[in-house]
Amino acid sequence: MRRFLAGLLAALMVLSLCACGAADAPGKTGEQTAAVSWDELVFDRTMPLRYAEQFSVEYAGDSYKRITINNDRVYLLVAEGAAVPDGVPTGVTVLQQPLDQIYLVAAAAMDYFDKLNAIDCITLSGKKQSDWYIQRAKDAMDSGALVYAGKYSEPDYELILSQGCDLAVENTMIYHSPAVLEQLERLGIPVLVETSSYETLPMGRMEWIKLYAALLDKEDEAEALFNEKMDSVADVLEQQPTGKTVAFFYITSSGAVNVRKSTDYVAKCVAIAGGDYVSFDESAEDNAQSTINIQMESFYHGAVDADVLIYNSIIDGELHTLDELVALDPLMADFKAVKSGNVWCLTKNFYQESLELSDLILDVNRALNDAPDTAFHFLTRMQ
Repeated sequence: MRRFLAGLLAALMVLSLCACGAADAPGKTGEQTAAVSWDELVFDRTMPLRYAEQFSVEYAGDSYKRITINNDRVYLLVAEGAAVPDGVPTGVTVLQQPLDQIYLVAAAAMDYFDKLNAIDCITLSGKKQSDWYIQRAKDAMDSGALVYAGKYSEPDYELILSQGCDLAVENTMIYHSPAVLEQLERLGIPVLVETSSYETLPMGRMEWIKLYAALLDKEDEAEALFNEKMDSVADVLEQQPTGKTVAFFYITSSGAVNVRKSTDYVAKCVAIAGGDYVSFDESAEDNAQSTINIQMESFYHGAVDADVLIYNSIIDGELHTLDELVALDPLMADFKAVKSGNVWCLTKNFYQESLELSDLILDVNRALNDAPDTAFHFLTRMQ
């Protein structure tokens, strides 16, 4: 059986190599309009963006969209029934609608598909069911409509090919496994590497819903959803800073404290919410990582008088009581926020609810202004 599967995969690879050139995409069935050349396309409209800087969408008529990501990866999205233009330049990846057999590895993107009511377009997952916090993703895996196809570094190529995958959506982790990226493209599977994590502002990350909407012809829905979220924080954006300090952290198994640099999107959410983020940037190495580990003594010195503490639950799970926090390190009992009861835990689902960054801004603003505990989305107060 193993030899048979290996032979089948090899045969499929050969066929795909014969069928797909550098600018080709997996074939789609159905009637196509008359051929057009790349040079005839006139991209005369651009998607309006308020904050996002890492992608752009340009339109040529109703059938073609040119998508550029991070100024270096270019895609031509061809409407269903439209012809793939002749002479597409090398380096431009062709995507053909409908995109309804997507392999989603970039977990942060699932929320956008969910909000656009398009999870059914994703049939292959880079996460197992137990790793999803988005209910409709969990339900889709439970029903079999969405199946696990391996993580970014170990995709199940046989399954991906057998499902007729028409797009792999990866995050920047794929650049740590270049052989996987090359193999997917060699098999004729277009790869979209999303770089929302490179956005300067949290609202830029949120606006990536418009990129996925462009793939699905749901631009109007995305615009309405994004505007609704921006309207929800409009008053906060007009407020003056509170002058109160906020520290965001978790304690590692070795007793170190993990904090985020002031350039990180969580730190920027704190600043937008009116808080003064407690930074430990002077302790950081000069690299692209957004987090650093520091000794508890350094964290104590910088954050002992912080007005608000927010505990990051992503690694070791959520904390519910101050006693649990102090048990991790007795020095925490000395912190001003611990004594005043202004310590919060960030729920684990936060990292998959990409469009809800506005809710984190609102949560932090409420914590800074002593709002009732029932008003929070992502933050829960430690008792």
